[in-house]
Parts: sequence; C-alpha cells; structure tokens
Amino acid sequence: MELLLAVDVSRSMDYEEVRMQREGYIAAIQHPDFINAVRGGLLGRIAVSYFEWAGVVDPSSRIDWQTIETAEDAKAFAARLQERPIITNRRTSISAAIEEGTIALLSNRYAGMRRVIDVSGDGANNVGQPVALARDKAVAAGIVINGLAIMLRPSTTVALDQYYADCVIGGPGSFVLPVHRVEDFTTAIRRKLVLEISDRGASSDPIPIDDPQTDCLVGERQWQNLFDR
Repeated sequence: MELLLAVDVSRSMDYEEVRMQREGYIAAIQHPDFINAVRGGLLGRIAVSYFEWAGVVDPSSRIDWQTIETAEDAKAFAARLQERPIITNRRTSISAAIEEGTIALLSNRYAGMRRVIDVSGDGANNVGQPVALARDKAVAAGIVINGLAIMLRPSTTVALDQYYADCVIGGPGSFVLPVHRVEDFTTAIRRKLVLEISDRGASSDPIPIDDPQTDCLVGERQWQNLFDR
C-alpha cells in the first residue's frame, strides 16, 4: 500500500488545533494498532509520504516516501514529522492537495497494490480547480481518497462530513470520519489510518455517496460573496 497523508493547515484552524492535529499524526503512526495493521497486511509493509496544504501545498512540508515495516521505521517517520515547524497559510484548496497527492503517488518508485490519499480538512474548497474534478481524475487513475472532516465549529454553509462524502472522497471502500472535538484528533486519526491500512473502510459506517446532494462549489461561492458585498 502507498499512503499519502495530506494535512490541512489553513488559518481557519488556530495554532492549538493545528498542533493537536500534528501530534495526532505523530502519535497514531507510532501506536501499536498502526504497527499491527501494517504487519497484518499481505506484505507486512507500507510506503508513506506526508505534506501540508492550505491554498497551495507547502513544498517545505513534504516528507518523502518511506517504507514502514517495523516499529522503528514508524518512529523514524514520526521523528521527521516532529521536527517540522508549525506553519499555517491562507485559503483552502483540497483540489491542490488531491492533485499533488496524485502526482506523488503516480511518480514515486513504488508499485503498491493500493494507492490512497488521506485528506484532513476543516472547510470546503475555495480556490484552485473544482474539488470534484480533481477527485474524479485521481479515482480514474486508480487512487482511493479518504477524508477526515474536522468539524470543531458549527458551519452555516455546509455539513462538512457530507461535503467530503459527496465532493472529496472516492474510490472503492472510500470513507470519511468526522472530528467534533480537539481531544478526539488522536483517536480519529489512528482509527482512520488503521482502517485504510486494513482496507476496511467499507465497514466503517461511511456516509453514502451514491446520491450526492451537496453543492461542491459552495466554498468558491462563499468566498466570491465576500467580494461582492
């Protein structure tokens, strides 16, 4: 399995939330449940890469592909992530994250049996190409997209978990998990990684996507309305 972790650091989240999200990934990657899921796979190893995004992908945030087979491998990857400074940026381009993730998966040196983009985010796409278009291109290339919908604040424009279900995730067994409290970050991230590695997303009570009702351009329209007032 090739797993690309695409993590939202847009300024709609405050520093504490971004820090908790980062620590959630660091803890999840080193957790025994994660290691056991890796070892329980067909080959007993996965390839992982990571980057952070907001309006664009931050090039300095990239952690290059690494094979994780043992607890020591996982700790080494987590240590590289721990060293990263916490930086936030403007706007939200889920489509840019998916585009960059697709390129990274298709151009690396691995030939995994599954390719997955794991996207976390706290808002709708509001810049770049339409997110559904980026999603459809990735799925057509054989990539699965799963989502972590960060729902720490009420939204008056869109139910973010439903938006992710209708507009962001895609591919066989794809799913979205919501996070409603900061203290739930670590558990949610760990659960999502284990489900992805175990290829059990279809049994993780995903939100149905067969009859999408969400306006996938809601973020772009909301942003435009700010300038039309």
